[in-house]
Amino acid sequence: MDQREEWNRARWASRRGLLELDLLLSPFVEHEFVSLEPALRQLYRDMLYQDDQDLLEWIMGRSEVAMPDFLPVIAEIRAYHQLDG
Repeated sequence: MDQREEWNRARWASRRGLLELDLLLSPFVEHEFVSLEPALRQLYRDMLYQDDQDLLEWIMGRSEVAMPDFLPVIAEIRAYHQLDG
């Protein structure tokens, strides 16, 4: 899969059932996805298989991330939206 196709798939998969989650994921993918290292892009795509409510809670820092492998990509999303501290 080429980078453009990978980005398009991630963009469409980032459209979720929760508006709040859409507002976090869509801009991140639009502006940051292609600049991520390949391993982080894969983690992002894998993370999208999780439940919307879990994703929102993890990104907002309201609950502990159940799958530590996702921590690096969640940190990238949080940094993009300036949600740290």
